[in-house]
Amino acid sequence: MNLRERKKRRTRDALLRAALELFATRGYEETTVDDIAAAVDVSQRTFFRYFAGKEETAFFVPRLAETLVVEALRTRPPDEVPLEALRRAVLESWDAINEAVVELVPMELHMRVYRVIESTPALLAAHLRRSAELEEQLAGIIAEREGLDVDTDPRPRIVVALFGGVIRVTERLWSTGGDLTLDGMRQLTTTYLDQVGPALAGNWRAEQSP
Repeated sequence: MNLRERKKRRTRDALLRAALELFATRGYEETTVDDIAAAVDVSQRTFFRYFAGKEETAFFVPRLAETLVVEALRTRPPDEVPLEALRRAVLESWDAINEAVVELVPMELHMRVYRVIESTPALLAAHLRRSAELEEQLAGIIAEREGLDVDTDPRPRIVVALFGGVIRVTERLWSTGGDLTLDGMRQLTTTYLDQVGPALAGNWRAEQSP
């Protein structure tokens, strides 16, 4: 990376961090592109050289994490069943996600912005739309792994929808809980993913019988 590229990277990262700090302290709707640019002492025009809009800054770090999960799924052993491959792709990429995040912003700030996304209607709607797009990508990978046509065999989309539902439940519970840490989110996600198999196969009424 030459000097010019390093300078551009520093400007981008400064804009990103300023945007997230403002979202976390002031609120997403209350923050404008001009506010973000002013916080870094650059023009609005400079901001738009790096980001299409403030929504892109809000999802920049989550998109990075999603990319790492996708790549982890692509490299899972071919003999793993789909749900286990998805589970391991998420849990075993956690450390790489942590390293990638802290290179950009403090983890505490990332976690605070996660709550902003969950509590801001416009961002939550965008998050759900992006989640659906990610699920389509993951279903395509699962179908390819299994030698299936994702458009004629419903199973890849079914298993990814189940998996995505679990992730969304844990995100919501974490965002409204008291442990605003990455380890807290990791533990909650692990607990819920570990219950998928037993929840689907178990006889819940029998388990409650004396």
